[in-house]
Amino acid sequence: MLQIQNLSFRYHHHAQPVLKGIDIELQDGEIGILLGKNGSGKTTLFKSILGISSASKDASVRFDGEDLLKMSRKERAKRIAYVPQDIQFGGLNVFDSILMGRISYFGCKAGRHDLEVVEQLIKDMQLESYATRSVNELSGGERQKIAIARALAQEPRLLIFDEPTGNLDIANEQLIIREAKRLAHDKNISILCSLHDLNQAFCFGDKFFFLKDGHIRYHGGKECINEEVIQEIFDIHVRIVEIEHQKIMIGGTPI
Repeated sequence: MLQIQNLSFRYHHHAQPVLKGIDIELQDGEIGILLGKNGSGKTTLFKSILGISSASKDASVRFDGEDLLKMSRKERAKRIAYVPQDIQFGGLNVFDSILMGRISYFGCKAGRHDLEVVEQLIKDMQLESYATRSVNELSGGERQKIAIARALAQEPRLLIFDEPTGNLDIANEQLIIREAKRLAHDKNISILCSLHDLNQAFCFGDKFFFLKDGHIRYHGGKECINEEVIQEIFDIHVRIVEIEHQKIMIGGTPI
């Protein structure tokens, strides 16, 4: 279980806080969706959880009861995988790029199990046709899939996705969402994810956290999603209808 308590962040001592007393709780196997306008602090929150950005001293970030902020990077990598918006690979081919997700498990040379994990991911993510190609030759959407496969190769207990479907076409969006749901529900992995597409978020998530002005304004299951909440967080007029028990947002006219 992920438990975040009283997490605040500012860029320097005299700056206004970007995040203010953030509290988030995510159970094993749950998919949590972080929603908010650009600049609301979603990426900063992710980096604070990961220890990339330094949260306030009184913040608590724990997973399965362990303090993530006090772990070494290697130990944290065995528990958390992160897929950022800005993806870097170097000049490796697809297979070796995904294998780098296993580096916290092996020393100088990957073992048989490490290779088997990568081979299975390549099959699951439908990457066989370019497994030996350089990642630099691939499209942005294809590189996004490689980044997600590399994160999954870590066999984490917590996945953090920052706009994971941003560069993908519809077919690959559905592939990523389907695979993420399978991992969460079959392997009991927690997922915390930011998304721009609200309809995609409604379909993907179990729990929702609406971020504005540095605070989590609303949180809960799909019952907390309504037209008034969307209007307050995103400054748009929408209609929300329900089709086959699934909420669908229509419109999106700026206020």
